[in-house]
Amino acid sequence: MKQSKFPPSWDEKRVQKVIAHYEQQTEAEAVAEDEAAFGDLSQTVIEIPKELVPAVRELLAKHLGNKVMQSG
Repeated sequence: MKQSKFPPSWDEKRVQKVIAHYEQQTEAEAVAEDEAAFGDLSQTVIEIPKELVPAVRELLAKHLGNKVMQSG
């Protein structure tokens, strides 16, 4: 059997916990979670080409880093 690869700080136990959470969630709870994610007016959701994801992540990291430096 092929060994699964997990992102840093993730393991089989954490994956199973996430799966269990969503399998036990009611439809109403799922809708509420989705609506809450899109309810934050300080953020937006956009589609970008996959090849731009690394560049966008880098920009976000710089942006978040600047916020940390300004508040600290």
